[in-house]
Amino acid sequence: MASFLAAFNASLVRRPMLTQCVSSGVMFGVGDILAQQAFEKKGKNHDLVRTARAAFYGGALFGPLLTKWLQVLNRLQVASPVKSVIYKVYLDQTVFTPAVVGFFFASMTLMEGKTIADAQERLSNSYVPTLLRNWCVFVPTQIINFTFVPPHMRFLTVGVVALFWNSYLSAVNARQARLAESLVEKVHETVNTSELTIA
Repeated sequence: MASFLAAFNASLVRRPMLTQCVSSGVMFGVGDILAQQAFEKKGKNHDLVRTARAAFYGGALFGPLLTKWLQVLNRLQVASPVKSVIYKVYLDQTVFTPAVVGFFFASMTLMEGKTIADAQERLSNSYVPTLLRNWCVFVPTQIINFTFVPPHMRFLTVGVVALFWNSYLSAVNARQARLAESLVEKVHETVNTSELTIA
């Protein structure tokens, strides 16, 4: 384990963007696997396409955003260490996080082949409760992160905690997708029944 961490640390120094994007893709993919197997109990009915979507989102979309965002926060200079932590956590949780939560649900809905209206519906159902739960998890995480963790390792801290958070996100997103599909099926059934009655 120590040799892995040493290699990972060296890779972070040499190629931070690539390393963090690959890490994020793996974490999101594993998070979706946990969501499907541990929470949804899918077993052999595992949705590999859904896992691939989650990994793509993590590596190609979220990874670069978080990497650049942490670089911005790390460059902020505040005289007091305590004020520096408060300021960074405040910005992280009031600027970056609300945008990223919305971006997650919108982009995942669109990657599923759904419409913008479907994305808006999913956001209206899931955005606020997800954001509130995120604050419960990541406000304390980021306080610890910005206080004790070296800047180049902060992405890893977020990634480890996010492994379980991603499982939650994936499960919420899938639940909303299933609810939307069942609603569409009920509408179709109602329409078909009405047509039969008229006929």
